[in-house]
Amino acid sequence: MASEALIDAVDGYLDHLLNQRGASDHTVAAYQRDLLQAAEFFTKIGLVAWSGLDEALVHRYQATLGPPLAVSTRRRKLSSLRSLLKYLQRHGSSGEVVAFSTRNAGKARHLPKALSEADLISLLLAASDPTPSGLRDRTLLELIYGTGLRISEALGIGMEEVNLDEAMLRVTGKRGKVRQVPIPRETLTVLENYLAHARPQLASRAGLPLIVSDRGNRMNRSVAYERIQHYAGLAGIETKIGPHTLRHSYAVHLLQGGADLRNVQELLGHASINTTQVYTHLDVDHMRGNYRAAHPRK
Repeated sequence: MASEALIDAVDGYLDHLLNQRGASDHTVAAYQRDLLQAAEFFTKIGLVAWSGLDEALVHRYQATLGPPLAVSTRRRKLSSLRSLLKYLQRHGSSGEVVAFSTRNAGKARHLPKALSEADLISLLLAASDPTPSGLRDRTLLELIYGTGLRISEALGIGMEEVNLDEAMLRVTGKRGKVRQVPIPRETLTVLENYLAHARPQLASRAGLPLIVSDRGNRMNRSVAYERIQHYAGLAGIETKIGPHTLRHSYAVHLLQGGADLRNVQELLGHASINTTQVYTHLDVDHMRGNYRAAHPRK
């Protein structure tokens, strides 16, 4: 059941449409269904007033409007929400209200690939060679998936940016933005093993990044791609994957585990929440699949 405050605002807007704007009964009925659906969704995630709506919450709502809804229906639902917010702002009953566009509501999105947790574990276990190069490869896989780094970040991170005591990485991302990223316990164990038993044998000189090549220098991006694809083959993963697949999997698995979208944004180093919110589509697909598998009506 939607909160009374949200419903009261919707009722006021519908009355305005009917009596001030001369909207048809059919239009008002469609807007009422759409807005009550939105109000119920936002109530469930803790919104108590329309003034508390922000961009991230709107994107979460958008993520629920995928197939099998028709594109026209999706656009109408978003348009009705936008019209309500404009009405509330115009009448001064809500303060600042987030604005958003429905222009690309029906545009096809190329969602990032993400591995299932089972495939991810198989991939990591495939990198079990105890040689220095094997330990390095396992560390690279763990580093990207365990901390969600871009491949450029994983290959460029310096030894001075690794804090084993605090289990943290200091990562310099795009446009020089620095962020702190926690290292998960299992990733930390692999990293410590690599630093103790492999990197000293691989590094040809001081001052090299954390990840070094077989020749003791900075690892090339193309080599990193090749190594990941090699272990994917050993793990029986038939689709072509790369470093970004591991980063995408990190984000999706965090969201599936209940992480907040804003926190995931910070961990990934995204400048805008718009970039991060694409992962909510994948998370909704996951939840929809679980629902259909579990519900007796399928």
